[in-house]
Amino acid sequence: MKNVPFSKALLSTVAAAAVLPGAAVCLAEDTPSVATKRDGFAGYDHPNHYLARPTTSLADNLMPVISHPDQEKEARQKLADLEKRTGKKPNIVIFLLDDVGWMDLGFNGGGIAVGNPTPDIDAVAAEGLILTSAYSQPSSSPTRATIMTGQYPVHHGILRPPMYGEPGGLDGATTVAELLHDQGYVTQAIGKWHMGENEGSLPQNVGFDDFRGFCSVSDMYTEWRDPNFNPEVALSPDRYEYIKNLPFSKDDVHAVRGGKLEPIADITPEYMKNLDQRWMEYGVEFLNKMADSDKPFFLYYGTRGCHFDNYPNEKYAGRSLARTSYSDCMVEMNDIFATLYKTLEDTGQLENTLIIFTSDNGPEAEVPPHGRTAFRGGKGSTWEGGVRVPTFAYWKGMIEPRKSEGLFDLSDLFNTSLSLAGKPGAELSSLASKDTFIDGIDQSSFLLARDGQSNRKTIHYFWNDKLAAVRVDEFKIHTLLQDPYLLTPNGSHGGFTGVILESAGSMMFNLYTNPQEDDAVGIRHIPLGVPLNAEIAAYQAILKKYPGKVQIGF
Repeated sequence: MKNVPFSKALLSTVAAAAVLPGAAVCLAEDTPSVATKRDGFAGYDHPNHYLARPTTSLADNLMPVISHPDQEKEARQKLADLEKRTGKKPNIVIFLLDDVGWMDLGFNGGGIAVGNPTPDIDAVAAEGLILTSAYSQPSSSPTRATIMTGQYPVHHGILRPPMYGEPGGLDGATTVAELLHDQGYVTQAIGKWHMGENEGSLPQNVGFDDFRGFCSVSDMYTEWRDPNFNPEVALSPDRYEYIKNLPFSKDDVHAVRGGKLEPIADITPEYMKNLDQRWMEYGVEFLNKMADSDKPFFLYYGTRGCHFDNYPNEKYAGRSLARTSYSDCMVEMNDIFATLYKTLEDTGQLENTLIIFTSDNGPEAEVPPHGRTAFRGGKGSTWEGGVRVPTFAYWKGMIEPRKSEGLFDLSDLFNTSLSLAGKPGAELSSLASKDTFIDGIDQSSFLLARDGQSNRKTIHYFWNDKLAAVRVDEFKIHTLLQDPYLLTPNGSHGGFTGVILESAGSMMFNLYTNPQEDDAVGIRHIPLGVPLNAEIAAYQAILKKYPGKVQIGF
């Protein structure tokens, strides 16, 4: 990779420190929040700060981890005790919003403050673990495939969203749904799919027992039909027919394992108004059905909202304080989550269900009205605003209510889900082929142990198939950056507009003192370049052994 920051002399030190993936330059004791003395100065080693700590390799094809033996033991005991009481493995629900920003929810300081109250979501978040540094990929499909495979886009190959019938890349991949099915889980997908419309990439062919939703993305079904947004197409009979005849699914669909997509209805702008409500009803039916089952379930629930274009139904139009279509949608998302939560509660399934609430990327920033973030950038970029997403984990009686700055990547949902199903840590290695590298980390002990700490040392940021930045603790160093305004200074710009620039050598930011990433501190913090560049070199070594691939890209 070109322009890795800092001098050649420093990089030689880095390379020596990075012979093994995850190697660190120096060692530190596992003594969180303990006062220390260094050359006469008082100080503290804080929880979840691992800059000077080594990682542990569990298997050649798994990401090295920060080891916490005591919290791992505590978590396994809690899971064993729960299974003894319930007689089965825990249920897993992933509730995935679309294009919702870090600060759209009240639990991160948004909600009513930005014109869209989210009281029910906030109440559940307050009883769970709020992850203030949880990370997606820069856009929808790469993130969704990362959740499914536990791999970064460079490894699963879906580098951008497939559009208008383009194939995806899950065909032949090892998915969390298939592995959970093998462990005895009932696997259900509801809502947005968007990982390719080729037969082998559809949900019923990659591990799900049942699917109800649509194959692509909200705007694709309506933008070419709506003269308010695309009059150049909607008001041109020839162009309209051309788009209509493209070979992509235009329906709300249903499918069962191994079967074909069955169309339910053509998704017109009018039908779109109630689509999230229709999917919610299907979700409620599924949860009610599973209440008396002797099998655990995995529910992957991807909302339509709040990706543009939002068509609020009669109940929600104007219901938000902001009275925008986006904020109206946020109020609807609060109610949908509340309904599913209440169903779990009423059917007595909360105590045995892990709920993960998150978003597929930061706010889309090119088509207003859109979401909000406290950070620089938006969807499509590797600035914090593009990839740091609102996230919490809730499990009644199992997860201690708290907030944590411990690093969490959505790829970790793969490993963590399999861990809950009985395949923790290194045991996952044998479930994937030996030429498949898993970028996720088992975070079950982080979630379940009292005052649990993250098992992840590093966040790796990818722009397409290129490693663009890494974060360890509060420090982030960039090698590639997005500038949306350099060539087109006017208009609403997000991460898909503009140019990609290489770093001049010292693009390091302290995300605690400068979350907007507009004051580079690399020259003042040259010593920190050693461990940060060691992480870059370590992942480059992984890519030499487990090369990346492109299924769909720019």
